[in-house]
Amino acid sequence: MKRVSMAVVTAVALSLGLAACGGSQYILSTKEGRMLVSDGKPQLDEKSGMYKLKDADGKATMVPKDDIVQIMER
Repeated sequence: MKRVSMAVVTAVALSLGLAACGGSQYILSTKEGRMLVSDGKPQLDEKSGMYKLKDADGKATMVPKDDIVQIMER
């Protein structure tokens, strides 16, 4: 019985840990005062000077690097 309980506790702890790691969001504030929510960390494309991100709806979006004032993890 004790062995089964430890297995259940371990499985629950692992699933909670994985769920917490996969759901990070970032908020990007622009010079114009807009707040963009990114599902996952935005990636900077050095060649184009644009941040690539997925918004809350899952749509791919690109924002010029010069328009971004701050990026904060939520």
